[in-house]
Amino acid sequence: MTDNSTPDSPHLLVVDDDADMLRLLTMRLTAAGYRVTAVTSAEAALTQLHIERPQLVLSDVRLPGKDGLGLFDDIRAQHPSLPVILLTAHGTIPDAVEATERGVFTYLTKPFDGKGLIEKIAQALALSAPAHSAKKGSPEAWQTQIISRSSRMAETLAEAQMVAQSDASVLLRGESGTGKELLAQAIHQASARASKPFIAVNCGAIPEALLESELFGHVKGAFTDAVASHKGLFQAADGGTLLLDEIGDMPLALQVKLLRVLQEREVRPLGSSQSIPVDVRIISATHRDLDAAMAEGLFRADLYYRLNVVTLTLPPLSERREDIPLLANHFLHQLASKYDKRLSGFAPEALKALTTAAWPGNVRQLYNVVEQVCALSTTPLVPLALVQRALRSPSVQVLTFAEAKQRFERDYLVGLLKLTDGNVADAARLADRNRTEFYRLMQKHGLTPGHFKPDSPSTTSS
Repeated sequence: MTDNSTPDSPHLLVVDDDADMLRLLTMRLTAAGYRVTAVTSAEAALTQLHIERPQLVLSDVRLPGKDGLGLFDDIRAQHPSLPVILLTAHGTIPDAVEATERGVFTYLTKPFDGKGLIEKIAQALALSAPAHSAKKGSPEAWQTQIISRSSRMAETLAEAQMVAQSDASVLLRGESGTGKELLAQAIHQASARASKPFIAVNCGAIPEALLESELFGHVKGAFTDAVASHKGLFQAADGGTLLLDEIGDMPLALQVKLLRVLQEREVRPLGSSQSIPVDVRIISATHRDLDAAMAEGLFRADLYYRLNVVTLTLPPLSERREDIPLLANHFLHQLASKYDKRLSGFAPEALKALTTAAWPGNVRQLYNVVEQVCALSTTPLVPLALVQRALRSPSVQVLTFAEAKQRFERDYLVGLLKLTDGNVADAARLADRNRTEFYRLMQKHGLTPGHFKPDSPSTTSS
């Protein structure tokens, strides 16, 4: 067989006391492009691990002295993320099955299928491969947060890098959860504006009465309870990039004012008679069909053409399935630290379930599923049952109690203020709280009652 390995090939440590088997395994794996170190005992394998850490260990269960299961226990203690595959005779299958429950990646019975062995090794290496990272200042550093090996994403990233060199407005299209904000950040990092602020605002998540002040700012006394001047996001992003996420949800009245800002390259805060020059690169994003919205009169054509100088479309996760193992493994290692777990990866059947799932919520849903299994897993290798359970349940974001409480508290206050048209006394009465405490809660969440009044200047001022 031909030696197809190179110095950069994945390094495998193979352990077997049968010289003929060891020779056969070495030949097959070298022909498949791997760099192989072969040893005949567990003790020799542990010595080799101190010399050079491989990407995977392939070991027979029956070995002289310490057996393959003992070797696995030692590897797990020293290198918890190093994948181990066991080769076993029929008599030791029960031991191998028990080992998979403790974290062995998988086991194969002798005589094994050569093609099947190569597939399992490739699968284990894909799971344990470190997430792509680029050193700061390197040519690829701008895209370091985007984890992908798919050709579809590679094309999109190549276009994004070219677009980043200009100041052209960019419209990012794609389903919810495909990573539009990450791509916007990458474009900013690849541009000449990288040292300046990148600010994102979700146009659909902020009440209409508040959005204008958030974008353009206001001066002291512009409306009730405007006790201090507020710099808008356009001013905060001056010199940098502003992402207008879910631009398709922006109310028509604000679309007119946004168009004026883009044309004149200056903003006028609410209540001010003076305009302020701003130098901001605009990236907008939407999951909506803006062509249909224009046809229905819900989105202005003149604003659309100003925002849509260049369009980039992110593919759904179902069209980049080769990225699922990479993303799932990346998220698992991220979240293992958060939950203080020692997790080495997914069982092969669990990975297959992830790879073949529908993923209507795309990468965001995958992250939430991985977070759920990470929080609940009690073994180093995430089992199939846990993944199936997470896929069947609604994929909600896993929040800490404090985070969930704070989110509920803000939504509750906004609801009361909308109901009472910004009347704090009435809102406090409905909440069964005194006015002082209610004001304190509003201040904590950055809420201003004047924004909820039907006659608020924010609904009529430029």
